[in-house]
Amino acid sequence: MNSPINPFTRGYQGFDIQRVAVIGYDNRCPMTYLPLHGSQSHMLDEQLIHRRCIFSDDFVYVTESQEIAPELDALCSGTGMILAVLYSIYGDDNGASRHIGDAQALEAAREVVQRLSFETGHYSRCWEISSAHATEGAMRYLEDMADTQTPSGLLFTAFHIPCSPAVGVKLIATPWTSANLSHVEGITAEQLRQEHLDQGIPPSLVEVLHQAAAADVRILILDADAATLGGLRLYQV
Repeated sequence: MNSPINPFTRGYQGFDIQRVAVIGYDNRCPMTYLPLHGSQSHMLDEQLIHRRCIFSDDFVYVTESQEIAPELDALCSGTGMILAVLYSIYGDDNGASRHIGDAQALEAAREVVQRLSFETGHYSRCWEISSAHATEGAMRYLEDMADTQTPSGLLFTAFHIPCSPAVGVKLIATPWTSANLSHVEGITAEQLRQEHLDQGIPPSLVEVLHQAAAADVRILILDADAATLGGLRLYQV
């Protein structure tokens, strides 16, 4: 059975940095981490530290030298002091937002994001996986495609690996997400999948190519001697 998580996806995506105040309010309770109220987002870090504040479940508001609107005060049930300011780093992990860590300065947080980002041109977009992830019929389909010089028009093409039984696939216009495909090809990912099936591409090959392309893989090599990829369906023993 296929894993609900795309096994080709590596690393976090969609990074976000949020400035949060570290609030101390009761020696018997852990510190609270909250973003500033929108009306105070312009305040510098040094204007926040060691300032008295009120807070709700969603935000913190500095009260020193500030007028507090009654409706704002009514939303806040807690009082305390801002002890520090942190920049929390979040990343998208297969659709779920994950807290990665905190930095004491915005620039430091940006450096972390830059190191973690898999940007085009800065990481390998080539995968080698076992041909057991496709049926024998699917492998014959790729071999036949590799023997022809005619463009397929299917957003991928196959090629032989010299002195090897492996077959390579060049994926075009990746990632195969609806957002990207709608922009470059005017179709959705599901429409492309259906087009591939309608063109007689073996379903096992459609599945592996679409998962790889959704993760922005550009070169996929299928080799009987390569390792299998956990979470990807096996068709051959």
